[in-house]
Amino acid sequence: MADIWCLSLEEQAKAIEHKLLSPKDLVEASFARIDALDERLNTTVTVMAESAREAADAATKTQQQGATTGLLHGLPIGLKDIFDTADVLTAGGSKTQDSRVPNRDATSVTKLKEAGAVIAAKLTTHEFAHGGPSFDLPWPPARNPWNRDHFTGGSSSGSGAAVAAGIFAGAMGSDTGGSIRGPATYCGVAGLKPTYGLVSRAGVIPNSFTFDHCGPLAWTARDCALMLDALAGPDQADPASANAPPPNAFAQLGTSLQGLKVGVLRHFWEEDVTVSPEMIAVVENAAAVLADLGADVAEARIAPVQDYYDVKIVIAESELFNVHRQDLLSKPHDFGTDFLARSLGALLFTGQDYVAAQRRRRQLIHDMQPVYEQFDVLLAPAATGPAPRLDAHNTANFWRYPNVLTPFNVTSGPALSVNGGFSGTGLPLGVQLVGRPFDDARILNIGAALEASLGLKSMRPDVQSGPVPTEAIPTLPAPVVEISAEDGARIVAIAAAAGFKLDERLFALLGEGAPYAWAMGERLQKNFGYGDEPMNIYQHVR
Repeated sequence: MADIWCLSLEEQAKAIEHKLLSPKDLVEASFARIDALDERLNTTVTVMAESAREAADAATKTQQQGATTGLLHGLPIGLKDIFDTADVLTAGGSKTQDSRVPNRDATSVTKLKEAGAVIAAKLTTHEFAHGGPSFDLPWPPARNPWNRDHFTGGSSSGSGAAVAAGIFAGAMGSDTGGSIRGPATYCGVAGLKPTYGLVSRAGVIPNSFTFDHCGPLAWTARDCALMLDALAGPDQADPASANAPPPNAFAQLGTSLQGLKVGVLRHFWEEDVTVSPEMIAVVENAAAVLADLGADVAEARIAPVQDYYDVKIVIAESELFNVHRQDLLSKPHDFGTDFLARSLGALLFTGQDYVAAQRRRRQLIHDMQPVYEQFDVLLAPAATGPAPRLDAHNTANFWRYPNVLTPFNVTSGPALSVNGGFSGTGLPLGVQLVGRPFDDARILNIGAALEASLGLKSMRPDVQSGPVPTEAIPTLPAPVVEISAEDGARIVAIAAAAGFKLDERLFALLGEGAPYAWAMGERLQKNFGYGDEPMNIYQHVR
């Protein structure tokens, strides 16, 4: 089996079951793939060669005895480098934590091991699971296997690239505003943001307590279902863990889509954001395929994308800033430029903004109830177009433009990205399937049916091996600050009140995003009623 790297996770599991391959074969195939490709792709931070080979040897002995340890017996898995691993560096992509070695595994890592998985590597992430591609961090950003000059999506960048390149058939990521689904769509793989609380966050470096989701990236939706069944379940160590039974998603694959009610969110591209014609065509084609499979397809509408984005950014940046406040105060220049330009914006949000965002979030979730009653699944683009070039990245766009993935972090239900086609330049284009909270199994079944009908999963990127070609390292554009002297003084005063003395660089990074941050806060100041309480992140609305 010369093309082990082309096998899906499910196919690897079957090969183990029928003794066509051993866990040792699979782990060595992953390491060989890393040796051949990773100089060009930068997917890994730490290769856990010794412990992975020990685990593979033990799994091979168990296989030879005709037994298994679980759903993922002997299958190599990579972890985004925010998942704690005992005695192994977990730095979150940041210089500020470049010597951090936890003394225990994250709960999800423990669950993967209990299911028989072999944890083989820690994978590249954007700094603290936030921001975009940065070239001023200790580890270079991951490259897209379909074209290494292009972005992988973030922040589970190494996870998406490693799966697309066949280094691992499955990997762990996290999703706070699209960080599983973004790499999935740009890298042409499947990525599931599970229902909030279904997969434990314990032992995972936090980004936003309110919006963090942990979940799988894999070659297919079927593979994501296999991983979810190993990962899901209550965890007392996670205060937001849902007291819900595992979804048993893999067993429900193959369920008929006859009569399924699909709502297409066309207002996303007709009114809310600019989406490329190629992406629109891919979403419309997915709707047509689902109709051919027996679904009833109609147009659906939720709140404008900007509404969700305002809520998410005000809440998430405030929480992120608080997590890293001490280091931001004492050593701000140890952080990457992209992270600083985003996180410092939290200084401009007030306590009133944060409470208003939580109150607006409750309204947005409440308003989803009639949508859930009318539709079983919502269909939307998973990006505005194919992966952009790395050298086109501009942090200011984080403040300027809302994200089509973010609404479903706010609403907390499952959202799955699967590859729906390719651009004219050969880059993947993903579609997004969104469900009711705890309807993860249904969404995965629909995604698997869509993948099977589209017939795209046999297509793999042609990744060249060998040394990295000579190339210029991209740099971020210099911040453009367009504010009045009065607003500039206001920024300095706000920062000083928080304990910050802004130098010229920090002032520019903060000042560029300031008008957009203030506008977000203003848009959230609505005439709430007495009963419009803030959203409780530990309460699920079913």
